[in-house]
Amino acid sequence: MSSDDKIYNKLLKTIVAHQLPPGARLPEDKLSEAFNVSRTGIRKVLQRLAVEQFVLIRPNKGAEVYAPDQQEANEVFDSRILIETQLIPKLVRNWDRTLSAQFRQIVVQEKKAEQDDDLSNAILLTSQFHYELAKIAGNSVLASFVEKLCYRSSLVIASYGSINSVGCDCGDHGHLIDLLDKGDEEGATVWMKHHLQQIKQSLDIDRQRSSDIDFLQLFSS
Repeated sequence: MSSDDKIYNKLLKTIVAHQLPPGARLPEDKLSEAFNVSRTGIRKVLQRLAVEQFVLIRPNKGAEVYAPDQQEANEVFDSRILIETQLIPKLVRNWDRTLSAQFRQIVVQEKKAEQDDDLSNAILLTSQFHYELAKIAGNSVLASFVEKLCYRSSLVIASYGSINSVGCDCGDHGHLIDLLDKGDEEGATVWMKHHLQQIKQSLDIDRQRSSDIDFLQLFSS
């Protein structure tokens, strides 16, 4: 993996996990110092993230973490509802005990993150649950699209959500696994739609943001 890819992955993870909140400025000089690379290298990574709509670059003002508005937040979850519910039939056909055990381990980690009030890890885990689930349906193109939507919705949750947005208040993923274990296609489809609608409804669009970031400490590891 190239140096640019490592920086890209690190920045993407911190954005998705709400360690770099929406609206936070991303000064090239501070990032260059934190990663010990040139500003040119940082600029390339920021431009890549901007293409994927995780970063916004303003002329003469520099880069900042992209902050989705209410319309975009709704569209992201509406897209997920449309696609992820349609994947359920193939998902049920490909489901087995081994997969059930693997996904129950993710649920265990999710519940621990919720108990610890660890929003960053909870966001990452719930995204992982959904995009790994999509891969099982056997359509790599749609699975890749779902993965991108999960990242985008993670940014939405980082902007306007809370631990409740990824916690049991919006539906325990273990219940979906129970339905898949039974081969209950209709029940799993209904559950998925309701689950994503509940997350959408949990968002607080008027939430205030903070952008005071210590880049050296954040990227010291």
